[in-house]
Amino acid sequence: MSDNTPSGDAPQSQQPAPPPAYEPPPAPPAGSPADYPPAGISPPAQQQYPAASTYGQQPGYGAPPAYSQAGYPAAPAYGGGYPQRRTNSLAIVSLIAGIAGLTLVPFIGSIVGVITGHMSLSQLKTSGEEGRGIALGGLITGYVGIGLAVLGLLVALAFLPALFAVISNLPTNT
Repeated sequence: MSDNTPSGDAPQSQQPAPPPAYEPPPAPPAGSPADYPPAGISPPAQQQYPAASTYGQQPGYGAPPAYSQAGYPAAPAYGGGYPQRRTNSLAIVSLIAGIAGLTLVPFIGSIVGVITGHMSLSQLKTSGEEGRGIALGGLITGYVGIGLAVLGLLVALAFLPALFAVISNLPTNT
């Protein structure tokens, strides 16, 4: 039996040396640039947390929950700005009448849409109100409604002689 120990005694286990304890880096000397934050950056504010847990307590029974967060400024007030301009009423009437001329009141609604659309465009030049696009929409739907009404009238007149011919050729009960 071979033994690797020099004296022939029982082998001794060698334990590794313990690692050295962590030492923080040395602090910079007082007055060095590390003592001051960079320009334009303020040190972070200490965050405050609510007091002990108030879970399960109902309001009015015991101490109220402490949810104050110190260190946060109030939200900025949003004000100023420009006042909103009003939309011309005749422009809205023109669009509604133009749509009604296409759907509910075929010819009359379209004429009202065209007339009020032109009136609103002339008012918009002087009043400073908004609604030019709405007035143009009313004009366009009004003119389209008038065009469709005229086209329907022409188609009806084209088929009117054929309708009379069919009616005149019907057998009579005599």
